Amino acid sequence: MVFDLTATEEAFLRKLSTPQKIQDYLDLLPMNHEKQGETHMSVRRVLRAKKAHCIEGALVAAAALMLQGEKPLLMDLTARRPDDDHIVALFRQNGYWGAISKTNHAVLRYRDPIYKTLRELALSYFHEWFYKDGRKMLMSYSDPLDLRMVSSRWLTDENDVWYLDRHLDALRHHPLVPRKNRRLLRPVSRVEKAAGKIVEWKKSDRNT
Repeated sequence: MVFDLTATEEAFLRKLSTPQKIQDYLDLLPMNHEKQGETHMSVRRVLRAKKAHCIEGALVAAAALMLQGEKPLLMDLTARRPDDDHIVALFRQNGYWGAISKTNHAVLRYRDPIYKTLRELALSYFHEWFYKDGRKMLMSYSDPLDLRMVSSRWLTDENDVWYLDRHLDALRHHPLVPRKNRRLLRPVSRVEKAAGKIVEWKKSDRNT
């Protein structure tokens, strides 16, 4: 066993041997709508519950990447309030960055490894992330969090791993919108708003 994972858990995660396979698995997982209250499940709990929200999916992705010998890296995409931040797992292939993402929307999803810098990658989420009134929400992105540098409880803890929020918040964050240009941001169009309402898993679905 590796990192206190059971043999079954490790074998399953090892089958997710590429970023594409990891993303395919996350896409099949129902969205965790937290009907019984907010959660921050470890990888073990996600595999058992068979549902996840964004950071829970990112942890599963990071664990699978780590078992393939890659660095388990998370990036925090920070939003204008009242929206929540979005967390993605990072990977790099042939010198280019990509991202694995769990979301319930048609946007903020997987990114192919075509981005030379993390700033380029983060900017790819800018125009499609907006609030219901049309305001664009993405404000900054963080340096990567290497999960090998924090407690490994995120893999197997039966309690919520809220401590990761502190590590993510403490990272250096880089603003994406020049201060002088904030007032120049154009709200999204009517058709973009309509597309933004598409969800993959409804709260009324039994398994969410």
